[in-house]
Amino acid sequence: MKFIRKHLFTLLFLTIFGLLLYPPTGVPIKAFVQRLLMISPGVLDESERVMLSDYNWTLSEVDGGTKNFSDSHNKVCIVNLWATWCPPCVAELPSMQRLYNRYGDRVDFYFVSAEDPGTVQRFLQKKNYELPVYIEVERPPAEMQVTTIPTTFLIDKNGRILIQKTGAAKWDSEKVRALLDSLLQ
Repeated sequence: MKFIRKHLFTLLFLTIFGLLLYPPTGVPIKAFVQRLLMISPGVLDESERVMLSDYNWTLSEVDGGTKNFSDSHNKVCIVNLWATWCPPCVAELPSMQRLYNRYGDRVDFYFVSAEDPGTVQRFLQKKNYELPVYIEVERPPAEMQVTTIPTTFLIDKNGRILIQKTGAAKWDSEKVRALLDSLLQ
């Protein structure tokens, strides 16, 4: 008993560290911490905005069909590159679901993963997400080719990338909703 009291802090630290390393508990704990730190994404300065050079991007639907990003030409759209094993991706999905619930009928949403469709479907079912999720079949347009996930793009009707956010963000914030409302007018 004396040993446990003397080394309680060390034992507690090692237990927490072990839980973070163990995937079934590590991802949810890391996602929870990320969720506490999330803020609204910022809009790119005018000089940093780029135009999409190409909308031709074939995606596979999780249930087997195909979709081409060109369907979203001249529309406001949000593209989120993510994975089920990525804690920041998992952290921001609840805010993305709320944003989709509010704007899904007026904004084109693409949640794109490079994972196995079965893994993605099981994850969505377990979390009760109803998001338009696609599997990457080919590389996205050059302006959206990144190496870090999550990365999310908000694109206006003219094809300009107004937001390019890497890392978890609070997507259902008042700031994002106000921007979307102005773009949809």
